[in-house]
Amino acid sequence: MEPIFLPKLLTTLRGYTKSQFMNDIMAGVIVGVVALPLAIAFAIASGVSPDKGLITAVIAGFIISALGGSRVQIGGPTGAFVVIVYAILNQYGLDGLIISTLLAGVILVIFGLLRLGVIIRYIPYPLTVGFTAGIALIIFTSQLKELFGLQTGDLPSEFIPKIGVLIASASTVSIPALLIGLLSIAVIIIWQKFKTKIPGSLVALIVATLVAQLFHLEVETIGSRFGDIPSSLPAPSLPHVDWSNFTKYLSPAFTIAILGAIESLLSAVVADGMISGRHRSNTELIAQGVGNIGSALFGGIPATGAIARTATNIKNGGRTPVAGIVHAITLLVIMFFLGNLAKQIPLSCLAGILVVIAYNMSEWRSFKAILKGPRYDVLVLLSTFIITVVVDLTVAIQIGMVLAAILFMKRMVDASSLESMKPTDDGDDQPTEQWPKTVQVFEFSGPLFFGVAHKFNDLQAEISGHEKTVILRMRQVNMIDATGLYHLKTLIKNLTHHKITVILSGTHPKVYPILEKEGIIDLLAEDAVIDNFEEALKIASEKHSK
Repeated sequence: MEPIFLPKLLTTLRGYTKSQFMNDIMAGVIVGVVALPLAIAFAIASGVSPDKGLITAVIAGFIISALGGSRVQIGGPTGAFVVIVYAILNQYGLDGLIISTLLAGVILVIFGLLRLGVIIRYIPYPLTVGFTAGIALIIFTSQLKELFGLQTGDLPSEFIPKIGVLIASASTVSIPALLIGLLSIAVIIIWQKFKTKIPGSLVALIVATLVAQLFHLEVETIGSRFGDIPSSLPAPSLPHVDWSNFTKYLSPAFTIAILGAIESLLSAVVADGMISGRHRSNTELIAQGVGNIGSALFGGIPATGAIARTATNIKNGGRTPVAGIVHAITLLVIMFFLGNLAKQIPLSCLAGILVVIAYNMSEWRSFKAILKGPRYDVLVLLSTFIITVVVDLTVAIQIGMVLAAILFMKRMVDASSLESMKPTDDGDDQPTEQWPKTVQVFEFSGPLFFGVAHKFNDLQAEISGHEKTVILRMRQVNMIDATGLYHLKTLIKNLTHHKITVILSGTHPKVYPILEKEGIIDLLAEDAVIDNFEEALKIASEKHSK
């Protein structure tokens, strides 16, 4: 069994070589440079100052790599959290955001201690694609203000009012800002055609900043909006907590925790496929939790596993958590010594970078493929997508999970059956010998759970009263819940009350101990549990030939 908490750092350092150390350092430095514009962009898009993104990438990134259950996971602020952070910030303020992040970290640690890492993997794919595409659309629309340099004031957090404000402000477009934004997008797209380890987002950031400075373009920058970027980390501190309203932070905290768990484990699974490895899910959840607690204590925002940065780490030779630790240290050094340069970055450049990220996040190919699939999956996809965009991500996840569970149960019900067998069909399309009219055979298929309870009534109605023996064939039943047990016991009691002999045929090894523990076996005669159907039929026929 996978240990609850065993950081990969401890196991990967056994037999650690100098060559791997050099590879990890190189990969960590590259990922740190890649993370710089992303950390700043995600922070600004979330409604907080750019230093909050850097603090998160440094503190949470270091902790997640040092304590995590993946060899190569890179942690930090991600696009998935932009929508949540923006909404929490608007509703509860910065202190509320920090408290929610702190609580989310505690919840993630509890998830890991309860070994819920495996369970979270079972979230339906259409649900994940739906809310990811919804987040991508929200990020895209939220960057239109900066991309076009619109004079809108603070944008509403709700999607439809936001679109209305953007349309109403179309006449305030800033041509210099738009040119810088489009230049950034073009550089990223063109740079992708070159086979190089240098990321397009970094090249776009440098080119756009230089163009804006050389041509003295009147564009808003990080410095003009937020002032100087601090050249040191703040001291850790606890936010002020209004205990009378403490419970109101639980809902956003659970949203952060659930989304963080999903994103981090998805990233770890993708990374496993790239390096042929295997992450420790519960350890990863605990590390993500501690990372978010650490980020909150230093005034940062939520963090999780970042798929793009993790992939960059792998492609550049990172194979142990040392690379992730170096990435965090690299960002810290940049923060200490290059903060004055970073404040010259145009906001429309960061908006262009986020527009490309939103496009890549949208998973439109997966979205399109699911639309061609089963209608139940389409329903989950579209419901989650629309609710994420129009209402709220928290509500979308809740409704999406409930809807997916209901539709799953519907599929389980459709896959289950309680049917009367004919004398010429034993379930394998093989003819059998004729059995007496006083023998009735019913075959159970699929799980016997609460969703098929109504089928027991149909079965009872099929028994005419002329039967002296009823054979319940259960070879295809490998699961039974409390409701199934109750109805099966009630059926057997009713049949025996009417002097009808009941024989169980082909009881599954997983189900028999449950029936025995529930006392159902005790309701039957000694020879009434038969492994082989032909033998059960023979015994039933012999009983009525006497």
